[in-house]
Amino acid sequence: MSGEIKTYDDLLAKIEDLEVLIELVLEEEDYKNDSEISKEMEEIVKESEDFKLKALLRGEFDKNNAILSIHSGAGGLEAQDWAEMLLRMYRRWADNKEYNVETLDLISDTEGGIKAVTLLIKGHNAYGYLKCEKGVHRLVRISPFDSAGKRHTSFASVDIFPELTGETDIEISEKDIKVDTFRASGAGGQHVNTTDSAIRITHLPTGIVVQCQSERSQHTNRETAMNMLKSKLISLKEEENKEKIEDLQGNYSQIGWGSQIRSYVFHPYSMVKDHRTNAEIGDVDKVMDGSIDYFINECLKDKVTT
Repeated sequence: MSGEIKTYDDLLAKIEDLEVLIELVLEEEDYKNDSEISKEMEEIVKESEDFKLKALLRGEFDKNNAILSIHSGAGGLEAQDWAEMLLRMYRRWADNKEYNVETLDLISDTEGGIKAVTLLIKGHNAYGYLKCEKGVHRLVRISPFDSAGKRHTSFASVDIFPELTGETDIEISEKDIKVDTFRASGAGGQHVNTTDSAIRITHLPTGIVVQCQSERSQHTNRETAMNMLKSKLISLKEEENKEKIEDLQGNYSQIGWGSQIRSYVFHPYSMVKDHRTNAEIGDVDKVMDGSIDYFINECLKDKVTT
């Protein structure tokens, strides 16, 4: 809280200093500092937006690191390329926030693109920001893989859940999970090691599947995968407002295709539109370079008012 108060006081001081500078310019009719004033105003607007965004993060786990998973939809190479484009977008966003990114699991394809990837994004409020990204993301473009130059629509799902810190109130029974081991592999099928160190855990009551192959140690990968499972169960419990994990029955699936939260249109025009808030940006390339804070801000504001 003290850090937020200091940020607010610093921002207020900058605004007051700028007001004084503008008054002096108007009194003396000396406009040679116009460019300096414009630059200062842009910085204040950006800092104000960042501060407002942080003020909207009120959830229990908002301050935590985030675990982000991307899965390509139907459509083969085109959908896998879209999943890889989203991976690049979120990496760029994390870089802009000066967050650290660790790859927990990656399933690539020899032809190109990725089938699935799971990232651990480390930074204050990472989950609070990214929780609004959960859902189906749709791409509309002229496919570079279509020799006829036809327009294609592709889908990828994004799942977000918080990394848990410390003890949790969730206990997972061994009879409720199925554990599979397999050989970890890198891009292009190259083996990371020669032992079955990668872990896949299926939670039988809900159907949730998590896997990790980031380390050479099977024990470490299992521990990471179990933490991922607990995080997903807590996230699911929040969504369904259940008191007990035992109440979460039935199949849990990634978000169904056709219920996209956002569309990224490269052709016949350039636009990114969020279907939950109707927020739009006309520069799709800028968004793909990681500029998604506008959509996150609008989503968080919508959650507060609904």
